[in-house]
Amino acid sequence: QVQLGESGGGSVQAGGTLRVSCEASGYSKSYLCMSWFRQAPGKEREGVAAIYIDDGSTYYDDSVKGRFTISQDTAQNTVSLQMTSLKPEDTAIYYCAAQTGVHAGEFCSYLFKAHNFNYWGQGTQVTVSS
Repeated sequence: QVQLGESGGGSVQAGGTLRVSCEASGYSKSYLCMSWFRQAPGKEREGVAAIYIDDGSTYYDDSVKGRFTISQDTAQNTVSLQMTSLKPEDTAIYYCAAQTGVHAGEFCSYLFKAHNFNYWGQGTQVTVSS
């Protein structure tokens, strides 16, 4: 049973930087796809970024490309999302998600686009003021 716990987030002014992290436990480090999603009030959940742990392949939504970076720290069992040049429209609850048994990066990309993950964290709030 994979367990995920987010940390970080908070409030920042537009143009600022924040980092959110997700600590994972109870999983095999192989064949693992991890991702970040976000949901703003009154809006549908949207994918932000994903990483295929096995080879480090990364995937991003167009809205965050060039501004957000997803990375992994395998020693700490942590996946982080570094967010720069933040905009008010980035305000949302950010959720970490994971899917095991993923045997290739292309499948991680597919899962990310389909929002198809079995394990989810509780979320952490990110607020960007103008």
